Amino acid sequence: MTDADTAHKLKMERRKQVQEQRLAERDRKKGLLIVYTGDGKGKSSAAFGMIFRSLGHGLPVAVIQFIKGAWEPGEAKLLGRFPELVVFRAMGEGFTWETQDRGRDIAKAGEAWEAGLELILAGRHHIVLLDEINVAMKLGYLDPNQVLAGLARKPEMVHVVLTGRGAPESIIEAADLVTEMKLVKHPFRSQGIKAQLGIEY
Repeated sequence: MTDADTAHKLKMERRKQVQEQRLAERDRKKGLLIVYTGDGKGKSSAAFGMIFRSLGHGLPVAVIQFIKGAWEPGEAKLLGRFPELVVFRAMGEGFTWETQDRGRDIAKAGEAWEAGLELILAGRHHIVLLDEINVAMKLGYLDPNQVLAGLARKPEMVHVVLTGRGAPESIIEAADLVTEMKLVKHPFRSQGIKAQLGIEY
């Protein structure tokens, strides 16, 4: 064994000890409030990854989609194969530039929030995903204080995931886990490539 191999082995042994101590000290469990936000692609994809992971363990999940709803993404088609474990409701009517009716958009966002809150408070689902709710709050369709008041009532072990760009600061402050997706390059902007099956939807 070379000196470099010996040094690496000692370093990894120390690292293992530190990691084992950290794991031993962290014995709490709780339902998390998770936020995926930012201008980069992948917020909903990351959230659906958690949905699929939970399904892999046989855990029930629920998805409420804000804004989206005028088209059927691949996630909806796949989740439709598990009706005994999944509630999936796309409650928007499309992007705001398509609907062009602010009053109706506000009403639909309110309906989606009430449906999501009902699922959260019922406590039957491991994860409740509120997809694109951050956008609804950013556009003024939902009051972040109303959302926070509802989330404060959630059962202890229910995980709630909020996605969408422009998450309000108060939501970020209340969350347990926040990831901000950063846009570096996007083919739609830089190459004029349209949304593609299996990539964007």
